[in-house]
Amino acid sequence: MRTSKTAAISVSVVMTAMLGAALTVPAVAADPEPTQEQRVSVEYFPEPGGEGKRTEVPVNTETVKSRSAARSVAPTAETTDGQVGQLSVTGSSADRLDVVIVGDGYTADQQDAFHTAAAAKWADITKIEPYASYKGLMNVWTVDAVSNESGISGDPSEDVVKDTALGSYFWCNYTERLVCADIDKVAAYAAKAPEADLVVVLSNSTKYGGAGYSGLEEYGYPFDGVSTLSSDNSQSSMIATHEIAHSVGLLADEYTYDVYGTWPYGEATDINSSIYTAEQMAANKTKWYRWLGEADPTGSTVGTYEGSSYYPYGIYRPTSNSIMRALNITEFNLPGREAMIAGFYREANALSSDVSTSNPVLRTSTITVSQAQLTGLAAPELRWYVDGVQVHKALNLTSVNPASLGVRPDGKAHTVTVKSVDRTASIRDPQALAEATESLTWTVKASGNKPNKGNSSNKGH
Repeated sequence: MRTSKTAAISVSVVMTAMLGAALTVPAVAADPEPTQEQRVSVEYFPEPGGEGKRTEVPVNTETVKSRSAARSVAPTAETTDGQVGQLSVTGSSADRLDVVIVGDGYTADQQDAFHTAAAAKWADITKIEPYASYKGLMNVWTVDAVSNESGISGDPSEDVVKDTALGSYFWCNYTERLVCADIDKVAAYAAKAPEADLVVVLSNSTKYGGAGYSGLEEYGYPFDGVSTLSSDNSQSSMIATHEIAHSVGLLADEYTYDVYGTWPYGEATDINSSIYTAEQMAANKTKWYRWLGEADPTGSTVGTYEGSSYYPYGIYRPTSNSIMRALNITEFNLPGREAMIAGFYREANALSSDVSTSNPVLRTSTITVSQAQLTGLAAPELRWYVDGVQVHKALNLTSVNPASLGVRPDGKAHTVTVKSVDRTASIRDPQALAEATESLTWTVKASGNKPNKGNSSNKGH
């Protein structure tokens, strides 16, 4: 995944480097925890539905003095520790964005409760667009992590210490709603799944809280993001919803800190932040100019609203409010929705085939392709081409042979191409449309050996 920032809390390696010491302004008081440990910058939402804050936390919890009393003991062989489950598997990992959900604070006899909580959290996330329409581009795996004690440290009070598999705890950095975990332990469990692009840790608690670590690939982890959230608090689901948007959609936070003042840099690299007013944006044909003036699902009108990327002045966001500004709203604005869809396609393939594109096929060979099951906002279309010319009668067919497409037995080599094009009204940017367009091409000859099997599209385009 790409570097990002997040909801309840999110690691922001890029912003840490760019903003430097300024990031310490809104953080809580100096942290007396050990300074020699590896620490990462994070943001968090201290109140359900509120805006974010920033602080720093340890990557691992074993070196945190206040939690050193907790000691994990290897579970017995009779437990399901490390067992992988399929919550929602829609395709091969080579063609999907893989999300791994791991529980913490669940004992051996509470793993069914973990599975129930995981299903509920994923249902919460995928109620929100564009997750709802594009969940067919994602696989969701569960991994059982058996803890010796039920619940997690810091719940209900700061002095509570629990022996759990992932060492997650409230009161991280002395901030009550901030839930941290030992990322090395998280990584060890996530590695048991076929692949992990994003990881969600469900901490066994009814108390609101969580965190979002992003940009972890820069620290050598095989995945970009980890979200921690309390398992049985309905409002905590928004934390992961926001976090994934940073990693997948590359979206910036749209909230601000008064103390930051005026944006001191040039044009922002983030998709949903810009130094240009609506008039300038339209004149320069940049950023979200194609959406200006449109009624937005957030209840606003797309324009340029001052304040974004933590700075209240001199930089603009697309709408008055959105899920990237506060968690009291469950809608992405139109530019954010478009960025999310492009991100889903960037990280996954909607189109695949078992017929290898590496070897020539015969004129009479059957070519079968598969499309991810997308709904709602999505409008995928299959188009077939022979030597670059579209065969309109084959629109949306999933199984063809070159002869039926019009390839003649003339002894010449020809090409057959299939394209999956998402014609959704939620995409206007040609670059985003390019991400949402995928193709496979076969070389056809009039005679020869039968083709080999076993082709599958690779992640990324």
